[in-house]
Amino acid sequence: MNTVVASDLVSTFPFPFPQDTYRYSTNVERAAAAVETSAGQWGEGVVHIDSEYARELAERQAVLARDPSRLQVLPHMRPAAWDAMLTIMRELAFAHPEQMTLGREGEAFVWTNRLLGIEERFTYGDDATLPAEPLKFIGAQVQEDIALLDQREGQLYVDAGLVTFAADWSFGFDVGMSFLEIHGPVPRVHQAGVIARAQKFLMRLQADEPYRRTNWSLTVGRRLDVSTETYPEWGPDRTRILTVDDDAFGAEVHLRVEVQHLVRLPESGSVMFLIRTYLLPLEAIAEVEPWRARLRAVLAELPEDMADYKGFIGYRDRAVQWLSDRVLDKD
Repeated sequence: MNTVVASDLVSTFPFPFPQDTYRYSTNVERAAAAVETSAGQWGEGVVHIDSEYARELAERQAVLARDPSRLQVLPHMRPAAWDAMLTIMRELAFAHPEQMTLGREGEAFVWTNRLLGIEERFTYGDDATLPAEPLKFIGAQVQEDIALLDQREGQLYVDAGLVTFAADWSFGFDVGMSFLEIHGPVPRVHQAGVIARAQKFLMRLQADEPYRRTNWSLTVGRRLDVSTETYPEWGPDRTRILTVDDDAFGAEVHLRVEVQHLVRLPESGSVMFLIRTYLLPLEAIAEVEPWRARLRAVLAELPEDMADYKGFIGYRDRAVQWLSDRVLDKD
């Protein structure tokens, strides 16, 4: 490979394709169960820290500094923000007990994050006892984006969140919209009833039963923030990538996978989406032969409207050819 990729980013990569074709579906499963892959495994916990931790947290802070609208909490969602923070702290402490702890001192909680040198004593629900509002405080310590959905009038509404790594959508634009409205532009899903079924499923979630699903696309470079707000910065890459040589193509084009955890918060009753984004270049994918063959098959068969919506229709054929040629390189 031309690019050095940390070994843990390959061994814990959530390769998303169980078969040679892909169509939109709810594809949900119980969370916190390990999934074996051709390169290792993923999915033991609801939150995941890897060797990109420091880099991705720094990127989040840079995005927030440029665009504070990526963090929004509508007034009625303040209790849900506290609920989300405490739930994420518990998940971090469970998954990484040597680095993270959550304890009690009387009525106060004590949160310790040894990776970042944080020890904070706070009173639940009292903003004055934290150095930042709850979502901003905990969002600076996890690689996941956070979206909070309020359930009312028989629907779900995205009314709070901290989303700095959106993939071709705008959290600032979507805040306050219903779950159905947000997914309006996605091709095929409404005709197939996928979104309506997904909302019904989410509204039945229980607090002690987190679920997860995956989503995916192709993207150019390791940029996590490919929101609509920053399109002028990354949009031209979709054309530029057609002009680079094969080595650069394999290094720059990445399989982008989101692991979305769906959690009913125990105190507020809101639904929390934790969206963790993973990026792996095609040249790393090609080193794992079952992944190379499967991704080539999926891309070759994917309908044009889906490839267009996912943003890689312009370089889909070249990606298929690049992956096909790699098996020849191994002979």
